[in-house]
Amino acid sequence: MWNGWLNQTALPALEQTTVFAQRRHLLLAGNIANLDTPGYQTRDLSVAEFQNALKEVVEAQQARSSMPGSASSPHHTLPEAVERTRDVTKQVLYHDGSDVSLEEQVAEISKNQAMHDMAVALMRSQFQTLNMAIRESVNV
Repeated sequence: MWNGWLNQTALPALEQTTVFAQRRHLLLAGNIANLDTPGYQTRDLSVAEFQNALKEVVEAQQARSSMPGSASSPHHTLPEAVERTRDVTKQVLYHDGSDVSLEEQVAEISKNQAMHDMAVALMRSQFQTLNMAIRESVNV
């Protein structure tokens, strides 16, 4: 009962966003760690692909829940994010064969951190709202 009810909130999408941001952060940090490794090709997860997959899952969930007489559907997870080396034709390739730019990686980490922080703040707000609803119903 509770699981189906919580799946109708934004919490599952926010959870997936934090998991994605955590995985991406590890890759970006690895890119920085390999800054001086000759021939190293940067790795990343596609934010656009993640956002499209998340949108499809949320829309499918909304369509199922709006059907008359439909029961709560189980929590759907996103397909596994695909780790890729970036297209070197779009990168500066340095004399040692690597394509790691410290400035670019730091900028990507900052954007990724902002996405993670936003998802956590929204989750906190959702939990506070749920907590208030529970407390009000208990006091009646």
